[in-house]
Amino acid sequence: MGRRRTIDRDHVLAVAEGIVAQRGAAALTIDAVAKAAGISKGGVQSSFGTKEGLIAAMLQYWLQDYAQRARALAGDDPSLSARIAAHAKVTRRDDEDTQRRAASFLALLLQTPEHLADMRQWYRVQAAGLHADDPETRRARLAFLATEGAFFLRFFGLMPMGAAEWEATFTDIQGLIPSQDSAVS
Repeated sequence: MGRRRTIDRDHVLAVAEGIVAQRGAAALTIDAVAKAAGISKGGVQSSFGTKEGLIAAMLQYWLQDYAQRARALAGDDPSLSARIAAHAKVTRRDDEDTQRRAASFLALLLQTPEHLADMRQWYRVQAAGLHADDPETRRARLAFLATEGAFFLRFFGLMPMGAAEWEATFTDIQGLIPSQDSAVS
């Protein structure tokens, strides 16, 4: 009897993300992922169960990756300003391909109501503390909203923005964030 082949879940998740980024959310099927990953449909199903399970795993992978990168910039217990500065820097530093994949994935999540709740929760966590009405919090809120707006406008193709304009926009956004810790710069 031959040795049972193990499935690299991270590779399958990357393949699934690539399908969404290149061909759109409608192209994400168990069969398409299996073919692109060079494994059987049963292999994908044994790793993720259903398409919804695959999407949930993609979401967890994306959220964990973001959290690690933001924590590396802001630390474990950051101030509101450090947290928002880290969010802006993570968004600014991602290359275009990474951001395009993230935008495609977000478009997929908008089509799956059960996962949309997870994204709403993520935004609730990101926006924690941004609802006070003092001037510093208002500037941090504006920086957060500007970061998200720039990302969505650029990567959903609503407003073309080259690299120089992207960098200038984020320089302006960073300028909105009050009393940033030097560790986040």
